[in-house]
Amino acid sequence: MSRRRFVAAAGGAVAGLIAGPALVDPDGRARAVPRPGAAGPLPSHMFTLGVASGDPAPDGVVLWTRLAPDALHGGGMPNQSVPVTWEVADDDRFAAVRRRGTATAEPAWGHSVHAEVTGLEPDRVYFYRFLVDGQASPVGRTRTAPAAGADLQRLRFAFASCQDYQSGRYTAYRHLAAEDIAFVAFLGDYIYENPRNTAAYRQHDGTGEPYSLTDYRNRHACYRSDPDLQAAHAAAPWIVTFDDHEVDNNWAGLVPQDPAQQSADVFRARRAAAFQAYYEHMPLRRSSLPSGIDMRVYRQITFGRLATVHVLDTRQHRTDQATTLAQADDPARTMTGAEQERWLTTGMSQSGTRWNLLANQVMWASNDRTAGSAQSFDFDNWDGYRVQRRRLLDFFGSGATSNPVVLTGDRHATWACDLRPDFDRPDTPAVGAEITGTSVTSGGDPDTAAFHRTFDPIKAESPHWKYIDNRRGYILCDLTGGRLLASLRTVSTVWAPTATVTTAAEFQVTAGRPGLEVVRHDTPQPLPSSALRRYAVDHDQF
Repeated sequence: MSRRRFVAAAGGAVAGLIAGPALVDPDGRARAVPRPGAAGPLPSHMFTLGVASGDPAPDGVVLWTRLAPDALHGGGMPNQSVPVTWEVADDDRFAAVRRRGTATAEPAWGHSVHAEVTGLEPDRVYFYRFLVDGQASPVGRTRTAPAAGADLQRLRFAFASCQDYQSGRYTAYRHLAAEDIAFVAFLGDYIYENPRNTAAYRQHDGTGEPYSLTDYRNRHACYRSDPDLQAAHAAAPWIVTFDDHEVDNNWAGLVPQDPAQQSADVFRARRAAAFQAYYEHMPLRRSSLPSGIDMRVYRQITFGRLATVHVLDTRQHRTDQATTLAQADDPARTMTGAEQERWLTTGMSQSGTRWNLLANQVMWASNDRTAGSAQSFDFDNWDGYRVQRRRLLDFFGSGATSNPVVLTGDRHATWACDLRPDFDRPDTPAVGAEITGTSVTSGGDPDTAAFHRTFDPIKAESPHWKYIDNRRGYILCDLTGGRLLASLRTVSTVWAPTATVTTAAEFQVTAGRPGLEVVRHDTPQPLPSSALRRYAVDHDQF
């Protein structure tokens, strides 16, 4: 089946959700769990939210769906456990089924399913589906990782972030789904907790911000109902992590954005609800199953001897944001917590791979917001955690790890930067590179002229900034032993059902040579004034 035909089929399919961790035997086959009590009739159209796969390993992947016939109103399933069959095959017609099993969709977990399939061959494309009560899900396409010691010559992947539903259509995902890639890394802000904005391009479910488990389930279902997002999930495995909007804007540890309006108990309950709903809707392994307000999402995924992806969590364990530069220089401040920092440096030292890629949420490179002698910073980024940042960047340059590249979301714009321990000393050598990718939709159609009027003067004073742009899209990466080539793929609009895509710029990181170079870039053409600000957007970055 051609990739284009598969993407078209996935984009036009009706999909569905299922909840709860699958129960899997040691050999990888899911165990059938009897449905307790009297089983009533099941609704039709249970696969409204599509299918997904994630966290690829050499012998398998996680398969996800959720049963939700009335997805935007709690799910619409009866209060009973439901056995769900999953199948993995060599072909999209399932003539050669390689693995089959049964998982149980439990009401306590929103009737979601997370089937951890094993027994597959490394570095292979497979197709999968779910079956329940005579209904079949859409077909998904996934790919296993190469064997741990494989001499992988090339790895193609994409990364994306910041997909505010109200800010526009997911036109970027229609194009991303057609890319020939091994995985998608999603770096945070999968949902936004903002209330409904009637002046936006399209509207969230409900009226206010989510607080309860049902609220967060409905918000995820609102996003998951989008056919272009479903197609992107069905086209390749995803490696996901969260940032702030999956819970509350700019939250830090146990501190919400507005402590005067959310008590400690209210925020703890909100965080627990948000984590559970996040797990219910993501292709995550049982190792990430939340327990109350805790959820383990930092982890490492290896692709042969070529690359290790170190997935970070920069929300759950961080110190509350600084408010002054003096506070930002406090050695006690941490973005990751001590345990995760040790895990990261140990993993980067012992990975044994040519490249170490960090799937990261907020920007590492120093990002002054004011031109001239005055300085202003967003302390929610690594600018607010300067001592830990310098310690980690010193580690990058120590020779203890190989070819570190930070892949970042959050900013709703693209920043391609050199990383150095002291950004105030441009004469010091770079120790790594960071590519901060733009948003899928957040910020809506961009005013490129206004962006460059603001940031071009600051770029002239920031020699570690190699490229900046604020068009919407994603980053496509082509990795070999000798170099990482990252292509900025931007769409013409997010305020229409479809859009064209173009490669706006290319960045290259050469193995053994820290830092990056801009290989090529176009000149963005400003949108006509009639096309600007036609819809109100919540653009928290600018």
